[in-house]
Amino acid sequence: MAEYSIGVDLGGTNLRAAAIDRDGRVLEKISRPTDLTAGPDAVVAEIVAAIRQLRARLGADSLVGVGVGAAGFILMEKGVITSSPNLPGFDDYPLRDQISQRSGTPVILENDANAAALGEKWMGAGREVEDLVLLTLGTGIGGGIIVGGRVLHGCVGMAAELGHMTVVPNGNPCGCGNTGCLEKHASATAVSAMAKLMGLGDDLTAEQVYNLAAAGNEKARLVFQVMGQALGIALANLVNAFNFPLYLLSGGMLPAWEFFAPAMFEEVRRRSYVYRHSPTRIEKAILGNEAGLYGAAYLPFQAAGRGS
Repeated sequence: MAEYSIGVDLGGTNLRAAAIDRDGRVLEKISRPTDLTAGPDAVVAEIVAAIRQLRARLGADSLVGVGVGAAGFILMEKGVITSSPNLPGFDDYPLRDQISQRSGTPVILENDANAAALGEKWMGAGREVEDLVLLTLGTGIGGGIIVGGRVLHGCVGMAAELGHMTVVPNGNPCGCGNTGCLEKHASATAVSAMAKLMGLGDDLTAEQVYNLAAAGNEKARLVFQVMGQALGIALANLVNAFNFPLYLLSGGMLPAWEFFAPAMFEEVRRRSYVYRHSPTRIEKAILGNEAGLYGAAYLPFQAAGRGS
């Protein structure tokens, strides 16, 4: 049996696990709803059950390890989630060791956006480069930075909190304590809030705002223009700071690309000399919600020195 690893994507809505071989082939996948109401120990039991199920079918001897991507702030050395708005009950929870001890398998814990960035590097839009930045545009905004083919963690594992870059001085207040964060001006939540301010409706989803824009509503289109400007400021800063060849955007806001991208590119060109004078690409990621699974599964291969 060829070597494989198991990637786990622990989200607030779904728990997914996949056995993936060294060439990126998905051998088997398991998906089930995440029951957060039962508490973290019950969720870990579900993860362990999925690992055991895959291991039983594919063989324990060929398993390189398990990688887990989870939302939240993670202390890498300790394998502890310090806080996670999407995973209530997991604050200061030793997720890595709990899974490892109960499954009897080595486990690597990673932030979900970092895992997605690594997945795009391994099997997605970043296969041809060693350095890239990924922005995940969803309810909030996350980020992952890949340097030399590996996740950039910083001193404790909290690098690439790109959603909390300041893009509007004294802008909208954010739960992180800052004002003017990128995710308060360019996320799905921000689009809904802007639509309300523009009088488009009190409880519109980002998708509904997109549908209005697609139907020609000028106020809805202006919302996405503002979103694009905020993204452009953030991307220009990232281009100026890193001079990487590739910057990727992923997440549920990508369908609105046609409405936010023109303002985004205009802002990047205006604010970044590096962008204007180098072959820098800003593109859509291609793996969708599979990116985190691929990245999580790649972690054990990378740690064992068997990455492709």
